[in-house]
Amino acid sequence: MNAYAQLFNNCWHSAEKPCPFFIDCVHNGPKCHPSADSLERLDAYRKKILLEEHEKPAILIGMGTCGLANGAQRVYEAVRSELEKLQIDADLVSTGCVGYCSQEVILDIKVPGRPRVCYCRVKPEDVPVLLQKTLQEKEIVAEKLLGIYANGRVDEAWASYPKMSEVPFFAKQKKIVLENCGIIDPESIDQYLARGGYSALSKVINSMTPEAVVQDLIKAGLRGRGGGGFPTGKKWELAQQQKSEQKYIVCNADEGDPGAFMDRAVLESDPHRIIEGMIIGAFAIGASAGYIYCRAEYPLAIARLEKTLADGRSYGLLGKNILGSGFDLDLKIKKGAGAFVCGEETALLNSIEGKRGMPRPRPPFPSTAGLWGKPTVINNVETFANVPVVISRGAEWFSSLGTAGSKGTKIFALSGKITNTGLVEVPMGVTLREVVFDIGGGIPNGKKFKAVQIGGPSGGALPEAVIDTPVDYENLKQVGAMMGSGGLVVMDETTCMVDLAKFFMTFIQSESCGKCIPCREGTKRLLEILERLTQSYRSEKKPDEALMRFQGMVYLDRLADVIKNTSLCGLGQSAANPVLSTLHYFREEYEAHLYDRKCPAGHCRELLTYRIDTDKCTGCTVCAHKCPQDAIIGEKKKAHYIIDEKCIRCDLCRSNCKFDAIFVA
Repeated sequence: MNAYAQLFNNCWHSAEKPCPFFIDCVHNGPKCHPSADSLERLDAYRKKILLEEHEKPAILIGMGTCGLANGAQRVYEAVRSELEKLQIDADLVSTGCVGYCSQEVILDIKVPGRPRVCYCRVKPEDVPVLLQKTLQEKEIVAEKLLGIYANGRVDEAWASYPKMSEVPFFAKQKKIVLENCGIIDPESIDQYLARGGYSALSKVINSMTPEAVVQDLIKAGLRGRGGGGFPTGKKWELAQQQKSEQKYIVCNADEGDPGAFMDRAVLESDPHRIIEGMIIGAFAIGASAGYIYCRAEYPLAIARLEKTLADGRSYGLLGKNILGSGFDLDLKIKKGAGAFVCGEETALLNSIEGKRGMPRPRPPFPSTAGLWGKPTVINNVETFANVPVVISRGAEWFSSLGTAGSKGTKIFALSGKITNTGLVEVPMGVTLREVVFDIGGGIPNGKKFKAVQIGGPSGGALPEAVIDTPVDYENLKQVGAMMGSGGLVVMDETTCMVDLAKFFMTFIQSESCGKCIPCREGTKRLLEILERLTQSYRSEKKPDEALMRFQGMVYLDRLADVIKNTSLCGLGQSAANPVLSTLHYFREEYEAHLYDRKCPAGHCRELLTYRIDTDKCTGCTVCAHKCPQDAIIGEKKKAHYIIDEKCIRCDLCRSNCKFDAIFVA
């Protein structure tokens, strides 16, 4: 048992340390009775715990999906083995992701009386040195150091090392939702309690009415983080006003956007926060049942959610008569099969009901008639994770962050052609430039920034001309994008924007539920046009296909507008955004594909033309031997030539030329 759990374990079953939530606590005895002053008792107990210093070292290892993919399990086993070998008594704690995915595996070592040291890119073979130096010799291994966690001043021996708050990736972040991620064991309810967990719930049940909770959210200005940005308090108020014996609360964890992993990371790293937000939401609207709709591709998140729900029930935070309030709530996990359309709230409701995941016409809205026709509130993971913060720190504090119309912070999943991939949380209103270059570290390998796709398939690609746009709901709409759930994919000069639009349209077309004609047929026509633009004339089997390509280009934006204005659900209405944004900002690339039959980025294979620089060619014949089509001719020790009609653009000739004589025209 680790020290964190030890500090809490006895309190539930000891007269010397009264239980924060319950009185008359008896080990293995009858169910405890909820305490009326649970909030005060919990706060007092928490302060006592936080003042206690660990008497032995603690070692934390990031074991979210990103950490495990980089070998965290092997590092964990190596640490355990080395601790036994060195006969060191230390707590070994598995945590979630701290957000810096490109630096995984991340290992933190806490020595009593000293700041916690964070090591990055740790391999199993690094473990003996790291443990021996840090634990026994009390030195820092600078080669693996990411930073040290230190509040205020540190002694001279540590002053030369960077603090975690000074590391560029973290310097401009404002962690609210992610404050526990990578810090606590996500499967330990005790550690969540020690960090202030469930104090917001206790405050709500002990001293607030449902109406007061809703008004706090309205005053805070919290908007839904799932994409649309609808005010959360208003949504809850609509459901609260409905008269019904049964209401539901639903968490949308069906994260299907390419390049998005925000919800997964929070679920894996701090699941109790989401559950606390859902319980508060259920209390506010009068719901007695709820679902967490999580895609089955997230097995680690689901496993940790199941443990979280079980612990919540055993601690009396779920089930009957929660904290003696007379309030009942039961939550279940519903596994999604991975359909992108089920991220749309009405399609999600159909899926929970056992029906095909297809959107419903609105109105009525779910707040009025949702799950099984009953009033239902649906919010995504990040929205629920913000709720405890609004309650515990106050609506005024939360509304002081962000911009006039977009309050609080936003989590983004940074990926693509960027140095620092990972999860970042920034106040609303920071610019895209700050996110990409200051936090993300810019473009690697000396390449130039070209665009950033924000909002996933429903978002838009924004060029450098608008990269100083503040990140909030209104400003992003003005430049042709949307906040979306938070995927942020960065592209460099080698990215073809026509091919990018084709990629997203391929995804959207295959994921369309097919219920409405504009989305089902319109996205298919858009994809066909984009495919023609990226193909050479040689692939055209009919004489009129060139004319079809031209006509398609002429009507591309018109077709996109029709899909946008006539589709049934929000996903269909935003399906054409990647085409509209790239067409608006990168029209010259479309025209180059159409008129010049060239890809300026050198990406679309069929539009590439390979040439041999006769001044550099030595006639070594390597390229001719490597060519699978016999498309290269020439005599030995004399310049060679490529027969364009035979060339299949396999790139074997260029990649095997030792004299850089072959280039793409």
